[in-house]
Amino acid sequence: MGINSVAVVADLGESFGNYTIGDDDALLGLVTASNIACGFHAGDPRIIDRTVADCVARGIELGAHPGYPDLVGFGRRLIEASEEEIRTDVLYQLGALDAFARVHGGTISHVAPHGRMGSIAQTDAPHARAITDAIAAYNSDYIVICQRGLLAEESRKRGLEVGYVFLADRGYGDDGMPVPRSHPQGLVHDPALIGERAVQVVREGTVRSVDGNIVPLGHDADVLLLHGDHPTVLDNGIALRAALDAAGVRVAGLRDVLAEKAEVALAR
Repeated sequence: MGINSVAVVADLGESFGNYTIGDDDALLGLVTASNIACGFHAGDPRIIDRTVADCVARGIELGAHPGYPDLVGFGRRLIEASEEEIRTDVLYQLGALDAFARVHGGTISHVAPHGRMGSIAQTDAPHARAITDAIAAYNSDYIVICQRGLLAEESRKRGLEVGYVFLADRGYGDDGMPVPRSHPQGLVHDPALIGERAVQVVREGTVRSVDGNIVPLGHDADVLLLHGDHPTVLDNGIALRAALDAAGVRVAGLRDVLAEKAEVALAR
């Protein structure tokens, strides 16, 4: 299970106006890819512009991070939106980020639906269809970052490549999926543990659940995610990179990781 390389991504550009969330400049030294807020759950045109410019300058892959139009709830509340609303909201956000990418000489590599929108899409068919319809219509070369479930299935139906993500700073249940943030162990606060889990996931395809059991994820970990608003995100990122380096795991861009994965599959 797994290959010996992985991408590291962080949610970036989630500040808004006078409100600052996270330390994007420091995080950019730890990641190979970015999930950039597109203005609905977080971010604004100035933040997007600066974040895209910084990523392009450092050679970090650009990713769109579309979410619900929910600044107050940071996109983590369920919005009773229709399938058409979800599709057009995602399309709108892709176009917004792409405009800044083009101006700065970059290209979007992937799409990672944010927060509640992304988690609901794993089990809700209208969400999964709407998100993947928007992506496929706009640019079928975009990779969809997600976990196993309907969003991955609908992506493949539309010919979209999937990059499976492991949420490095979140607790997982015995079903191999993240437990709710409200769970006492919903967030992992020990940077060293985050590093240890990252190596285990990449090398073995398993994770220790919040109940102490070793459970399979059911897929390779193509990308490890750090949440930009986690209170110890920088310590988490430093520990994660140190653990991967010590284990001899190559950290690369998502497209490179998926290309290596395809080569390994052909060789089998």
